[in-house]
Amino acid sequence: MWTLPVLFVVILYLSSGVLLAKIGRFLVVDEAPVRSDAVVVLNTGLEFYPRLIQAAALYREDMAGKVVVNGNRKSDVLRELEKAGFERCCSWYEDRVRILELLGVSRKDVITVSAEDAYDTISEAKAVGKSLINAGISRVIIATSKSHSRRADYIWERIFSNQLEICMVAAKEDPYSPADWWRDGRQIKWVMSEYGAWGYYFWKSVFGGFQGSSLSS
Repeated sequence: MWTLPVLFVVILYLSSGVLLAKIGRFLVVDEAPVRSDAVVVLNTGLEFYPRLIQAAALYREDMAGKVVVNGNRKSDVLRELEKAGFERCCSWYEDRVRILELLGVSRKDVITVSAEDAYDTISEAKAVGKSLINAGISRVIIATSKSHSRRADYIWERIFSNQLEICMVAAKEDPYSPADWWRDGRQIKWVMSEYGAWGYYFWKSVFGGFQGSSLSS
């Protein structure tokens, strides 16, 4: 399954580092932050902790009055275990809140959103965005990983273009390096995953009716 993508990356590596760097940079959207009601820490994807660090920095700089975290993902197996008596040792959000407190965010300014059925960036956006709108929030900063930022920006803008003002900020502590991502195995995987997701969106738009408002349906 990975043979062709790996071969593709090898060919690109041998042919043009400049082209590879452009491929890496395309994935990144990093806007200048604007004063917002809240900064939202996306949960799906890798390198979660740099996102928390970025959100706390924006809070300390008074760019956002609240920090929003989400989680509490549940599978059918976990739900069956809970029915059988399993109980968490603490709330799903406690570690996140403690890290934010360590970084200067007041606990009272952390909003927690349980998104049990979210499984990707689209379902997460729908669950979290709905909670934000219901809470009267209208302008948000989205904090996510560098390689995930363009796709997250596309999804949130498509779904909430008429309901939320969105500013996309890439986590500065995120280790992704657009200029030489192909030299690191983890980053190769991130890039392949992101372009795979873009390929999926294109495939659905052509063959699966993934058009217009389908992201928000």
